[in-house]
Amino acid sequence: MLTVIKTTIQCHSQPHFKPDLPSRPPQNLSYHTASMLFQPQNSSHPALAQKGPLPPYNNHTICSHLEPTPDEALEDRALLDAIAWPKPPAPTSLNQTSDPVHSLFAILPSKCGRERRVGDQLEALVQMQDFQGRPKRYGGDFLVARLHSPELGAGVAGTVVDHLNGFYSALFPLLWEGPAQVTITMVHSSEAVAVLQRLREQRSDRFFFQSLFRSGKLSETSVCNMCLPHNRPQEPLCNYTDLHTGEPWYCLKPKRLSCDTRINHFKGGYKKDLVTHKEALLFQSRVNIKVVIHASGPDRIDVLPKKIDDPELENRSIEPGPVKYNPSGYYYKGSWRSFDGTPVRQFDGKSITQCLTGKMINMYGDSTMRQWFEYLRAFVPEFNLRSPSKVGPFIAVDCKHNILLKYRCHGPPIGFSTVRASELRYVANELDRLPGGPDTVVALSLWAHFSPFPVEVYIRRMRHIRRALERLLARGPGTLVVIRSANLRALDKETSLNHSDWFSLQLDRVLRNMFMGLAVFVDAWEMTLAHHSAHNIHPPPDIIKNMISLVLTQVCPAKKKS
Repeated sequence: MLTVIKTTIQCHSQPHFKPDLPSRPPQNLSYHTASMLFQPQNSSHPALAQKGPLPPYNNHTICSHLEPTPDEALEDRALLDAIAWPKPPAPTSLNQTSDPVHSLFAILPSKCGRERRVGDQLEALVQMQDFQGRPKRYGGDFLVARLHSPELGAGVAGTVVDHLNGFYSALFPLLWEGPAQVTITMVHSSEAVAVLQRLREQRSDRFFFQSLFRSGKLSETSVCNMCLPHNRPQEPLCNYTDLHTGEPWYCLKPKRLSCDTRINHFKGGYKKDLVTHKEALLFQSRVNIKVVIHASGPDRIDVLPKKIDDPELENRSIEPGPVKYNPSGYYYKGSWRSFDGTPVRQFDGKSITQCLTGKMINMYGDSTMRQWFEYLRAFVPEFNLRSPSKVGPFIAVDCKHNILLKYRCHGPPIGFSTVRASELRYVANELDRLPGGPDTVVALSLWAHFSPFPVEVYIRRMRHIRRALERLLARGPGTLVVIRSANLRALDKETSLNHSDWFSLQLDRVLRNMFMGLAVFVDAWEMTLAHHSAHNIHPPPDIIKNMISLVLTQVCPAKKKS
């Protein structure tokens, strides 16, 4: 829950536009509105936060197979509360929904009119309006924000605070000297998010999979999913529930073949026409999907250097105000700098080999983790397992330097092209096979393929992996665990309905909460939001390079000077 902070501000500053205040406006809507009223749920995460009573969340979905233990149910409730999202009233027409073109933001003047310096915090106030130019009176829009400088190759993700009345505050730390430009984007309207919520909770069967069954010259293809028992109770099923983790998976039984003749697994496709015509209007490219909100005045500022007598930036929180937003890092001259004070080392081919010498790097997950393997195999020769090029598994070996790199995709639901049934492995089971130790690195990225399913499915999968990691760290102290977070992607209507950034954000929040203190995080969300490149499910090479530099800095930290 968010707390209300009562603060008296001596110096009042007004935004460049005159907002049409709601019928019950917050008091002192001026400098650092968010600081005065609301604290984000997770100030380290550049995402929309909300306040007030949370909507109830239905914990019983068509994918609920196992009854959680009391401790698991308690954690489930806490995680679901942490990602709860305000639901708007149902609109009667598109004209009543959020329109990024009519909406505006203004950079608020600095406190008492003082100059802006490195180490300060910048605030922009956003007023959302509908397609008729009328102010919105409720929150729930999904906005993202960044502060950037193309001239300096600099960028940092901002955090957005929802005041639940049509106003939002975007907060940015000032981390570099020189020009800085604010960009605020509406990813989805609050009305569109409500549709996504319904689809996730009620139509997790909208994304389906298939398997080929074959015996001799006879073959059949069947539909598979983890929710089939609730959807088709009248049809016989093949039960492929994992014996160790209990993760459910089913296929409709072929008419003429037995269940043990399954050959492979592959993506089937999406079910169509799951939204009404009115709902479809909420998902239009260049209209209300990822559209930039314009400023009512200047969108750029000039940042002065911090004063000589200021403490080092890395050793203090961003000021001022009760809401302190500390990002995980930022770009400067194209390189990622961690905000925790740990210098990110830069690695070339020789230093990568030196760092990986004697190491075994185990990578598990989706195609965003496969990108890491593909980057590193340029420096470590790949051993050809004759695996499908986009599926794996893959191995790279450098016998001279005793380096082993491995990649394996996670188990279903995995929407890859054809995966052999024998290669469908659950990450928790693979982790249980590792001895671990100081020379072992485990890198995980599991999120993109879980978007269409209820959050409980993802929580259950992450819980199995967390328990496996705890066992691994117990028997192999010194094992380095690295977790790659979700990232933003390009969106159109179909992608939004099944794999929206909103789904990714929700899973990312769950991931961070469940593995806090257990692993090193590579914040792909901030690294893609802060970067100048267009959003892509597979970030471009320069972002991947910065991610690998972060990982190798953890694998081979700089030696401390005596």
